[in-house]
Amino acid sequence: MTEKNYPADDSALDDVLAFVEEELEKADCPMKTVMAITVAIEEVFVNVSHYAYPNGSGEASLSIDFDSESRLMTFVLKDSGIPFNPLAKPDPDITLSAEERQIGGLGIYMMKKTMDEVSYAYKDEKNILTMKKTI
Repeated sequence: MTEKNYPADDSALDDVLAFVEEELEKADCPMKTVMAITVAIEEVFVNVSHYAYPNGSGEASLSIDFDSESRLMTFVLKDSGIPFNPLAKPDPDITLSAEERQIGGLGIYMMKKTMDEVSYAYKDEKNILTMKKTI
């Protein structure tokens, strides 16, 4: 497992995505899957950047693990921001037009549809979002 820490700020997004792409490349991940995963990671990291620390700045850590036998890639994003379970929010009604839909939730929805398994825990004063994808 490889882990890196980042400021929970949009300015770190390029570094986060470079880390993800590097690990996916090492695992010989197909390009279509790389693109889907990076969009999902971008969505959750931007959410942490914008909402986890409303009273100041903070950090986020991303760990990536790859099981070469099962081809399972696991991404764990942790932050010490306000407790928030992104999976508790209902999925947006994508049958509605963009004008009719409520704002928000589409990024989390896309992440849930991209990944094979997603779970959330709040432990030791940390939000822990675990995303798994067989590549």
